[in-house]
Amino acid sequence: MRPHLPAELNRFVGRDRELARLGRLLSDARLVTVTGVGGVGKTRVALRAAAVLAEQERYCDGVRLVELSCLNDPGLLDHALVEALGLTDHTARAPRRLLLDHLAERELLLVLDGFEQLVDACADLVRELLRGCPGLRVLAVGRLPLRIDGERVFLLTPMCEQDAVLLFAERAGVTRAGERPIEGHEEAAAELCGRLDGIPLAIELAAGRLGTLSVEQLLRRLDDRFRLLTGGGRGALPRHQTLRTTIGWSHELCTGAQRLLWARLSVFAGAFDLEAVEYICVGPDLPQEDVLDILGQLLDQSLVVREDGVGGVRYRLLDTVREYGAEWLAQTGDAERLRRRHRDWYLGLATWCELDWFSPRQAEVATRVECELPNLRAAMEFSLASPEDAHLAHYLAGTLWFCWVGCGRLAEGRHWLTQVLDVASEHDSSRLKALWVLGYVAVLQGDAVAAIAALQECREEAELRGDAVAAAYAVHRTGCLALVTDDMPRAEELLGAALVGYEEVGELNSNVLMGQVEMAMAVGFRGRLDEAVSMCERVVEVCEDHGERWTRAYALYVLAYAAWYGGDGDRARRLLRETLAVHHAFHDLVGTVLTLEMLALVEVDAGDPVGAAELQGAAERIWPSVGLPLFGSAYFYAAHVLCEERARERLGDSAYEEHRRRGAGTDTDVAVARALGDGQEADGARELPPARGTQPPEDPAHAQTRRLPLRAERGDGGLKR
Repeated sequence: MRPHLPAELNRFVGRDRELARLGRLLSDARLVTVTGVGGVGKTRVALRAAAVLAEQERYCDGVRLVELSCLNDPGLLDHALVEALGLTDHTARAPRRLLLDHLAERELLLVLDGFEQLVDACADLVRELLRGCPGLRVLAVGRLPLRIDGERVFLLTPMCEQDAVLLFAERAGVTRAGERPIEGHEEAAAELCGRLDGIPLAIELAAGRLGTLSVEQLLRRLDDRFRLLTGGGRGALPRHQTLRTTIGWSHELCTGAQRLLWARLSVFAGAFDLEAVEYICVGPDLPQEDVLDILGQLLDQSLVVREDGVGGVRYRLLDTVREYGAEWLAQTGDAERLRRRHRDWYLGLATWCELDWFSPRQAEVATRVECELPNLRAAMEFSLASPEDAHLAHYLAGTLWFCWVGCGRLAEGRHWLTQVLDVASEHDSSRLKALWVLGYVAVLQGDAVAAIAALQECREEAELRGDAVAAAYAVHRTGCLALVTDDMPRAEELLGAALVGYEEVGELNSNVLMGQVEMAMAVGFRGRLDEAVSMCERVVEVCEDHGERWTRAYALYVLAYAAWYGGDGDRARRLLRETLAVHHAFHDLVGTVLTLEMLALVEVDAGDPVGAAELQGAAERIWPSVGLPLFGSAYFYAAHVLCEERARERLGDSAYEEHRRRGAGTDTDVAVARALGDGQEADGARELPPARGTQPPEDPAHAQTRRLPLRAERGDGGLKR
């Protein structure tokens, strides 16, 4: 199975003995923690060892990396693992329960990197996972052990002289003139690596200076620095101080502008792009037009790392380098101002993303917000730290509704919305938005009690304060709750009132159009299918005018249902495949599973009961991540029941169950690809964000499926044609 590990940006050098020993430890123990001083190469060695084990197919369910160094909130630890495992869960159950269910029967190596700031929470999580998941192995990477039963600690020491010199030569590379800087200077290079205690990061930083200094000049300058710290003698420094001294020496060799940018870059959580740097880090002492050149100089010196991915070119400071920069920034007295500028930039980014969600750039927004989540989280944390900024935390958590709902992050959205609403704020509009978004998330998670509480509070406060926009959203989402709980008259009443409210205030966006689609579902379920089709055709037209795809996919779902009902199975299949491509790309499990259920019915009527049974099995695999199958709704469940009846009739009970189980055992990405005709019909997926993965949390064969009777017959919008 392909390991989910980052590609190496440069050649891995040496460490053969360490890799062999680490591999043996992982064979004997279920928890191995790699510790060592900063810069000794813990992450690089651990990832290399994990990649080697993956190539040997030691773990049948693969290897997954969880990067924790940018995480400061223990409450997000479980969410980080859920994300790293590619799980999408729309229910209100705790992420810990989801992890335990998913990992219970799997053989997998989990690499936890950079946990030291969350050591207690991480220890509790690892202990519980190891107890409940016998096939799980954990490779933890940090500066200190987790200190739980069964842990084997692997202390990674610096490189031996041979490996250190090889690393120095590799990173020194070749000059523009085609020369190798250390050729003829091997003795000085060996002495330099020895003075650096064989610490890989220190060696790489030194190699980054060979563009301006010779090996001998590097050695003399570094020797002078060390002699000063040891009182004039040549005694050895402690290894942690060796690295810090080397970083400090690199800092001294930087120009004033380079030092300033280094310090200011430390405000970022994880990776960042040039555009953010040019806003946050500039000032009278660091003009914007100079930033690109200075950033390039820091790259040349190995102080900044470049990353190329789906979000474009991004940059990152290594943790040790970032810590040094943060200390320097604090000494300048400018840290608070820079963190505020950081928060303001990402506040503006979230606002832009919300607006552009209703545009042809919707796919770009989904990718961008995925890349920027660590910085968006840091912005919310900063706002929550100051009571006078609490309203900005409310605003940010509410503005990111499209991320929580449209990009499959309901659980994390619920975490942030609940957290920010626990803090009082006098800015009513931001709080009201967070309330209706919380209600929306709770509706989709099937938590009716929480949804009603949030939406009722939002509506009452909005009406009291004359906030017509917030009131319309609260009414809308209450109508959505009525829709999925089978109260169609109430749903039509509330959704109609919300749409009138939106029109009165001039509101038009993906939410408003989704309200129209939900209204179409309500009237369609009440027997007025022609009216529902007209509504959704108008929605599709508006979506296409604005380049909106997410809501359009739901409108196409209704139109596909109508096409099937009218006997046009080919059109229904075509619309459903386009719908499925969009939902899956946006990690929208609700849309994905509803579409698979409807596509199964189309296939059974087209004479493919085997395919229909497998599609039902694939949907059954996903439903535990969404909630009660088909929301426990007789209306939504009708297509499933009718499909199952017809498939059983044509296959027989035994064959139907065999094919259903086969579908349930298929990876969701594979099932979706098959349903799309192996990509031949995935036109709707063009320029969409790459699928993050939607692995289900449990074996659906053991899940309880609520069997509900068919309520809808042909006379009231029903299914039997």
